[in-house]
Amino acid sequence: MWSTCTALVFALVAASSFTPAYVLELCQNISPECHSDHNTASNSQSSSHTVKSKWTLNASSLMHDLNQFRVSCKKLLEALPIDKVDGNFVRTVKNCIFSKSIPTPLKGPLRLTAASKDVIEGILDLDASVTRSGDFLHYASGGRLLPGSVPLAHRYGGHQFGYWAGQLGDGRAHFLGQYSNKKGEVWELQLKGSGKTPYSRSGDGRAVIRSSVREFLCSEAMHFLGVPTSRAASLIVSEEPVLRDQFYNGNVKAERGAVVLRLAKSWFRIGSLEILSQSGEINLLRKLLNFVIDEHFPFINPDNPEKYLVFFSTVVNETAHLIAQWMSVGFAHGVCNTDNFSLLSITIDYGPFGFMESYNPNFIPNTSDDEGRYSIGAQANVGLLNLEKLLVALIPVLTQTQQKQAKIILKGYANIYQMRVHQIFKAKLGLLGEDEDDNDLIAFLLKVMEDTESDFTMTFRELSEVSAKQLLNKNFTQMWALDDLSHHKHFSDWLNKYLFRLSRQQDDSDLDRQHRMKSKSNYVNPRYVLRNWMAESAIRKAERNDFSEVELLHHILSSPFVTQETAEEAGYAARPPQWASRLKVSCSS
Repeated sequence: MWSTCTALVFALVAASSFTPAYVLELCQNISPECHSDHNTASNSQSSSHTVKSKWTLNASSLMHDLNQFRVSCKKLLEALPIDKVDGNFVRTVKNCIFSKSIPTPLKGPLRLTAASKDVIEGILDLDASVTRSGDFLHYASGGRLLPGSVPLAHRYGGHQFGYWAGQLGDGRAHFLGQYSNKKGEVWELQLKGSGKTPYSRSGDGRAVIRSSVREFLCSEAMHFLGVPTSRAASLIVSEEPVLRDQFYNGNVKAERGAVVLRLAKSWFRIGSLEILSQSGEINLLRKLLNFVIDEHFPFINPDNPEKYLVFFSTVVNETAHLIAQWMSVGFAHGVCNTDNFSLLSITIDYGPFGFMESYNPNFIPNTSDDEGRYSIGAQANVGLLNLEKLLVALIPVLTQTQQKQAKIILKGYANIYQMRVHQIFKAKLGLLGEDEDDNDLIAFLLKVMEDTESDFTMTFRELSEVSAKQLLNKNFTQMWALDDLSHHKHFSDWLNKYLFRLSRQQDDSDLDRQHRMKSKSNYVNPRYVLRNWMAESAIRKAERNDFSEVELLHHILSSPFVTQETAEEAGYAARPPQWASRLKVSCSS
């Protein structure tokens, strides 16, 4: 009965619409560093994980004075055209990549409610003590410009829920500049929630506490889960009232404004290229492509006539890897529009995301997604659709022959994705070597999980903590997820297959397996993820000026693979509370 699952497309991957062909070279290691040599975008994330645990900057090498800190916009301003019209008023913009746009300071008393020491010290070379200064409050909220900053808003377009939406752009975000740190990395600093820009459309340019808390916590949590992502340095809240209709039901209420200082190696996205191609600005499309390749894909020879094809091939490969990593931790982005898909294949723009609790391939975190277009099980296919849109945008700079080759490359996406998922889920089960029945074993487990509505995160985590003897005896005391799983009528069948597979692994002890499956160095089976109910609990307190749980979650999610007493006491690895199932998250932010 399980033979139908042999393609390892298990319920998470709606791959029946894929046309597997042409597979790019794929390494067999499951760690985030696996494919970093082939893509600077991924390398920027992978190396940051390496640095996270190894950087040895001492206190004297960190800046204690913000007046020493400088950013630069020179490279972007010299390489790419800027809107000739000044001002933050909303307008249609043509023939440029950025518009100059001054942030609008938050009103009322400001409060720093969260800061990432890993970002502040490990990326920005600042001593964490600077975050306690009034200067930092103003710099990180848009009230004062950093030395060297020429604030910009990026022009881009995008396909939203399958339809071309035209000009979109940074409607409430301001690029502050690039910072080159002591490790030789270049990071782009951006404020989110910092006021209107030419791309604000009907919006007010603001963000509120609930969405900002979610963005801050999740971008940092994803980093420590080993998933390529933008980063968050700080979260500043104000008393400024911001009107929001959270569920688009006419119930408008005043919330408080907040600003997140976030970072990425680049904020360019598929929509950055689409708007130029759609507008017929082909010379500018070529100029932006050359800039992105030169800055972020240094292994591509700028004189190579195939450089745009190699670029496309790399983005296809890395996007498949990224979505496989999303799936490995049960992450659903919620709004997989082309304007939210990074050209560097990192996770950006955290909105109505969610980490799946009970295993359900149809899990939809976004209540605004009525049709389930961006359900967790649809993400792989949506990635393919977005890459098709990227190819359409590139057609004006590709020869006829290159266009045919690009289509062949795109057909290889399914195989790349499935191979990566296969590698990751084998690691999640502690499987070594190759066995022709591994696909069935994984698919069998996921089917049992789906039928029993077993918790995704804790099922795999408890499998990494339980001994083979406990499995054999079905001794699942204090292991609630495995206990749920064990009630399935076919659980014993799956368990026997699993134990038999483990028994055939040579020179592999039970302790070695357990360590491998839960080790933080392997980024495989976390004990803690940012479940929506955890974020909601922190948000409800934050809206009452109690940011203790934001701080607690930030601390715990910085070590998601390590069992922590405070996390256990808070119930973060326990069965979710009943009210969690009634939570709703929307695009309103």
